[in-house]
Amino acid sequence: MDRLMSMRVFQKVIDEGGFAAAARALDMSSAGVTRQIADLEDYLGTRLLHRTTRRLSLSPAGEAYLNRVRTILTDIDEAHQLASSQTLELAGELRILTPPVLATHVLAPLLAGFAAEYPNINLNIEVDALRDPPIEDYDVTLLPTEGIFDADVIARRVSSTQAILVASPAYIQRKGTPKSPEDLIHHDTLRLKTTTAVYGQWRLFNATRNDEPVDFAVKPKLWANHTDTLLKAAVDGVGITSAAVDLVAPMLNQGSLVRVLAPWNAGRLSLYAALPSRKFIPERTRVFLEYLTEQTRIQNDAALRACTNCA
Repeated sequence: MDRLMSMRVFQKVIDEGGFAAAARALDMSSAGVTRQIADLEDYLGTRLLHRTTRRLSLSPAGEAYLNRVRTILTDIDEAHQLASSQTLELAGELRILTPPVLATHVLAPLLAGFAAEYPNINLNIEVDALRDPPIEDYDVTLLPTEGIFDADVIARRVSSTQAILVASPAYIQRKGTPKSPEDLIHHDTLRLKTTTAVYGQWRLFNATRNDEPVDFAVKPKLWANHTDTLLKAAVDGVGITSAAVDLVAPMLNQGSLVRVLAPWNAGRLSLYAALPSRKFIPERTRVFLEYLTEQTRIQNDAALRACTNCA
């Protein structure tokens, strides 16, 4: 027996003044309503209603039970409304987990615009580079990936770009321009530590050959797990590094960095937003993902338009 349903049927019988009226209001058969009340009385072990051919009345037990049922059903309906409001309203707290590089270069530039468009949504941002992020603890977890995302989580792709090789003009003047990837063995390379990176090898892709991967020998001058550290070192002339086009486009346009070894690149980079569940996605989460995707696309398109020799 569905106790909650039987309670609702019992209340509706009283409110509508009879079994037939309650059946119409609930879109049930009269027999179904009768069975719900009979099962409820059997479960409680007492008669709730006095029935005659002319009238329906509550027994003392039924009257006491109805008062409690009304309170219980009201509380349940209010709880449902509260939970639904968390899903449907453009308000409340949105918890986001992001690694540092995305916090600085992706999230930070769009915060003012998002706050202006959705003033009642508060962002709670946790910045941490975790190998196994607790996706279930956050509304949105931003995940940078190389190539195709194949982890066993619910995720939506936000953007995609390529990582190009760059160095400062000062470094090129000091060490010369590499003519081919084989020349990298004689250059100072600045490598990003990832789960797939190999210390003494750099896997590069040729855009004119359908991104065919080739491994080249290198001797890293700097081996770090922090993109901004590598970029600062590259701007300061320490060596050659790789970074996403949209990250380095302003530096290329300003002349603090130049691209090397085009059309070779260091891979395709994608940004995914992982969600704790595909069901009951709060409206605030949905609009944030749409805003993030749209603004990231605009930023990437602007970077490619402004940056010569990036595509």
